[in-house]
Amino acid sequence: MGSPPRGASEDTVAHPAAQGDAGRAWSFLLLLAVAELLGMSTWFTGVAVAPQLHARWVLSAEQVGGLSTAVQLGFVAGTAVVALLNIADVVPARRLFTVAALAAAGANATLLLADRYTQVLVGRVLVGACLAGVYPPAMKMAATWFRARRGLAVGAVVGALTIGKATPYLWRLLPDATVPAVVLAASAATALAALLIWLLWQDGPFAFPARPFAWSRAGEVLRSRRWRLATGGYLGHMAELYSYWTWIPAFIAVSAVTHGGDERLATAPWVGALSFGTIAVGGLGCLWGGIVADRIGRERLVILAMAVSGLCALGIGLTFGRSPWLLAPVALLWGFFVIADSAQFSVLVTESVPAHAVGTALTLQVCLGFLLTTVTIQLVPPVVAILGWRGAFFLLALGPLFGIASILRLRR
Repeated sequence: MGSPPRGASEDTVAHPAAQGDAGRAWSFLLLLAVAELLGMSTWFTGVAVAPQLHARWVLSAEQVGGLSTAVQLGFVAGTAVVALLNIADVVPARRLFTVAALAAAGANATLLLADRYTQVLVGRVLVGACLAGVYPPAMKMAATWFRARRGLAVGAVVGALTIGKATPYLWRLLPDATVPAVVLAASAATALAALLIWLLWQDGPFAFPARPFAWSRAGEVLRSRRWRLATGGYLGHMAELYSYWTWIPAFIAVSAVTHGGDERLATAPWVGALSFGTIAVGGLGCLWGGIVADRIGRERLVILAMAVSGLCALGIGLTFGRSPWLLAPVALLWGFFVIADSAQFSVLVTESVPAHAVGTALTLQVCLGFLLTTVTIQLVPPVVAILGWRGAFFLLALGPLFGIASILRLRR
């Protein structure tokens, strides 16, 4: 047997379970994927019910964007605390996931108690902070069961959480779907995710050993050049991803109205279905990305995905106001490739630092990425004011361009 990969310790390579029990590995991966799908359904709940909130408080485009940005800010704050205090490397992932998911379910439900927009924002910040204990730990948990197929395993988890984030848009399509129904469905799903992980999850044979707290651990991660380059690619990816997810439903709705000349088309069933589909199709993209990355290499996969995604950002404006049959394929293609590489950045990180720092490394990576999204999400409304919706996404192509440059350096 060759030398262990970066991020794997000698004792995990020698572990007797490492050579067998593949069936258990896939079973636990399925469990984790289901839990992530359910657990992340609270992320876009505020944006999904934005039309009803807009009717209640007459929200501006910037305020609608704020419903998403608030979650990002909360997530950044949560991941910063988790990284600085080494929580992801000190607290068992199963316990962290369970407590954080239950807290996220409760924070999401506060949306029903808010009677002012500012109260909604506070609740969304809390949701994001709690989800910092659901998202990064899940990637580490998946890695405990897989090494050779780690790209596929983490891709499956990220794909599941991508679909989970889209589920509020799906629930909104149900007949007579009210704000309480959508909000409570998301909270119940997240609470169920906590229960599943607490009762059923076990770490695999490649578990990362728990370590005592050390102030120097974050600095140790930051000094790794491979970590910095992998994270540079991730930042380019994130500069585009959440702006797309946040604003593509509005783009589709306004395009439908422009094409059909009827304001009622903004709430047509096909508009909601396509909004759900553009995010949910990313789940398939993540699975595809994991399979291909394990075959051709992670760096090549992320360069390919970012190149296609960047081209979609440049070209989707040409479909605005045209037939849905022209708009939908481009939007779905972008939704597939915009997230297809996401999990591979996380896998690159698990392979770029020592095993005792993997949790902190992953958390720092996502912290910086989501901090960037709080800026890029808010860039779209000013661009729309100047260029219109046809030019709304043009600048997002700069993200993949930067990411490709960083990953090319990593390959060298």
